[in-house]
Amino acid sequence: MMVASTSPPETPKASSPAGGEPGPKRESWRDRLARWDLKGTPYLLILPFFAVFLGFGLFPLLYTGWVSLHDWHVVLGDQGFVGLANFARLLGDPNFWNALFNTLSIFLISTVPQLLAALGLAALLDRRLRGRTFWRAGVLLPNVVSVVAVALVFAQLFGRDYGVVNHVLGWVGIDPINWRSGTWASHLAISVMVMWRWTGYNALIYLAAMQSVPRELYEQAEIDGASRWRTFWAITVPSIRPTIIFTVLVSTIYGLQLFAEPQLFDPKGTAGVGGNSREFQTVTMYLYEEGVRLGDAGYGSAIAWALFLIVLVFAVFNYRLSRRIASKD
Repeated sequence: MMVASTSPPETPKASSPAGGEPGPKRESWRDRLARWDLKGTPYLLILPFFAVFLGFGLFPLLYTGWVSLHDWHVVLGDQGFVGLANFARLLGDPNFWNALFNTLSIFLISTVPQLLAALGLAALLDRRLRGRTFWRAGVLLPNVVSVVAVALVFAQLFGRDYGVVNHVLGWVGIDPINWRSGTWASHLAISVMVMWRWTGYNALIYLAAMQSVPRELYEQAEIDGASRWRTFWAITVPSIRPTIIFTVLVSTIYGLQLFAEPQLFDPKGTAGVGGNSREFQTVTMYLYEEGVRLGDAGYGSAIAWALFLIVLVFAVFNYRLSRRIASKD
């Protein structure tokens, strides 16, 4: 006996115009526009940065490297390919090594006390003080003042005959110091100028980091009887360690490219020699002397690339150091 099938009849499939399987649904122009907007908008937002970087960062760097391989004069232009001759000359140039020593010396004398003073100043501003907003804004004042004005003021303060610093030192029986003729004296004077200008700036960066430290940690330390000194080094400094590493890196890059302060402190004005016997000539000042004042663009470009490599080495060292410190946390 046959049993009738109870399954529903199959619905006939819609056929494509060619008689095959149905094609995919066609994407509307609104869907395509939304998809392009989702994928393309982030690239459009970062495009200005890369355009500026290529035009004013990467291209000048590569072009400077090309010029450093030539005997190139500012006025006469390219005088021929010389290969690495400019770099070989640089390695045997005593003026370059003197400028590098001066740069590292001023950098160390100014940066280490500057960052320590900024830490202490930030800790003071983090406390409950009267007129906190006024004091926090006031510490940034040296940074917004023109560096030319700062250099002129400090040049008068460190004057040999009528300077205020020598006048104060005379009260304790110290003979007047010629701050522009001695190596260490000039380094100290320029370092004081750099510290005065940048300590408040770094202090505000540290202060912003300290504001994010959980207050419960300080309350627990107070309950445990920890002193403020102990709390600062056991809680505050470890909590803002990434910020400290950042300021060290930025200060390193700026310190190795120091130009304005020693250039304006130079008694010979725009000569760029850094004193009568190059006592405080930095690498950037030597670059200015050779590449701009003397017009030797090829050798000046070699100095610029050497400075770039030095900054890169210090930056990599700071990065490796920060990674090692972070791995210990």
